[in-house]
Amino acid sequence: MEPAPFHAALADGPAGGHAVWLRAEDGVRIRLGVWPAGIRGTVLMFPGRTECVEKYGRPAREFAAMGLASVAFDWRGQGLADRLLPDPLAGHVERFADYQLDLKAGLAAARALGLPEPFYLVAHSMGGCIGLRSLVEGLAVKAAVFTGPMWGIPPNPWIAPVAGAVVRGARALGRGGSYAPGTGREVYLLAAAFEGNTLTTDRGMWDWMKAQVVAVPGLALGGPTMQWVAEAMAEGRWLARATLPPVPTLVALGGHERIVNPAAIRRMAARWPTARLLEIPGGEHEVLIESADLRSVLYRAISELFAA
Repeated sequence: MEPAPFHAALADGPAGGHAVWLRAEDGVRIRLGVWPAGIRGTVLMFPGRTECVEKYGRPAREFAAMGLASVAFDWRGQGLADRLLPDPLAGHVERFADYQLDLKAGLAAARALGLPEPFYLVAHSMGGCIGLRSLVEGLAVKAAVFTGPMWGIPPNPWIAPVAGAVVRGARALGRGGSYAPGTGREVYLLAAAFEGNTLTTDRGMWDWMKAQVVAVPGLALGGPTMQWVAEAMAEGRWLARATLPPVPTLVALGGHERIVNPAAIRRMAARWPTARLLEIPGGEHEVLIESADLRSVLYRAISELFAA
């Protein structure tokens, strides 16, 4: 565990934020962001695809106000963690199970740093997919929150019944590292306009996220690879059949969700006896960093869950 670059001004988190380098069991280097302020426990924040540690500074500020420390992961293949292909903008992973190696390293680091327990989970988008598997496999947390969890790939035009065959064919031809159809090296935050974006209705939050990848281009990520899509689809099928753990859970879904599959989220919440589904009318995908009125609804629910 060694000090890693950390852009505190861009993160805008609570005092004391810093980052460390970690090595997963297979040798891949990842980065862990740490906000140690808090004595009541520690929030394990699992980012989504394309995201970085700095993007979780403002949520960490909310949790610090609840008396909680926080950590956030730069998963392999994104943020400042090791990129897995010669093209650093390609969102790639060999196996979704590899993210559990990153988690294992991060948990060991959190304990070595003396961060307070118990642990709480806040998992967003792809992080929700990683987080649910970790819970099923025994991750010990007092409570869990999932925001816009990727429990099903969205029904984009090309993601249809033929998608599985297309991806399998690409991998068989050694093209698993190629961009998925309809995607490429384009970085969404740099290419899209605020008007009509799929992330947040809050202009200030949009500008804050965009400023991070403008200031530090190495944080940017483009589209997913065929391999990533194949693994994501397989992981979604596995989670749909998994026995869900008896962990007190809040599942938050923006009413205007367009990035992950809302139907898959509702199905999962409906079959999970200890989960409560909170739908936030008008919210986009990034409900943790939505407009102040929508955000307040979510953080109030999180505070009540953690306090209980």
